[in-house]
Amino acid sequence: MARTAPDTPRPTAAVVLDDAVRALAPDAAANRLVAQIEAGAAPRSVFATFALEQHQVIAADRLSFQHLARRADGDPPVADFFDLLAQGETRALKELAGLADACELTERQIADYQPRPGCQAYPSYAARLALGGEPADVAIALTANFAAWGAYCATVAAAMRDHYGFPEAARGFFALFAEPAPAVEEKAREAVQHGLDTGQAQPATAHRYGRLLQAYELMFWHSVAE
Repeated sequence: MARTAPDTPRPTAAVVLDDAVRALAPDAAANRLVAQIEAGAAPRSVFATFALEQHQVIAADRLSFQHLARRADGDPPVADFFDLLAQGETRALKELAGLADACELTERQIADYQPRPGCQAYPSYAARLALGGEPADVAIALTANFAAWGAYCATVAAAMRDHYGFPEAARGFFALFAEPAPAVEEKAREAVQHGLDTGQAQPATAHRYGRLLQAYELMFWHSVAE
């Protein structure tokens, strides 16, 4: 008598997220601007441009995360993850003020600034995912991107201190993202596990989202340097 093959065990959220972070990690030399900042070779003006662009990025990403939370209203673990991300954007905007002050940016300059298309490709794609992407898959893609973003921020924060002489308040934005975020990591695991348990999460689709997010992430940094 033929034996029935046992069901293949489903991967856990931790495995799926670790795989996404590993598979979607950018090449170490891909971010030219961060490498220049790390060496102290980038002009100081890039920090002002970064701050101006991030004012636009943060506002857009916060709306995207809020919309994803509303779309996931029937899936509380997923909604909780995006609610937490939206709250994080509010804190990030407060920390960004220290960098803007150090760069002597005025409120009028921030309000009148015309953003660069390459810098705004990332939040534009995030908004597209907020409208039509499966929220659990977006959570996987964002987790992979956050790993790269956090590493970039850690490098920049150290270089700002060692090569550019920025005060602690100016480095606060980068330090925020450079630090481990156990609450976000826990919420991500809960969201993705819910997506896996309900059949909503499709890691292959999430990787497709993540590859584009990583590409737009690099486009942001390269456009800041233009």
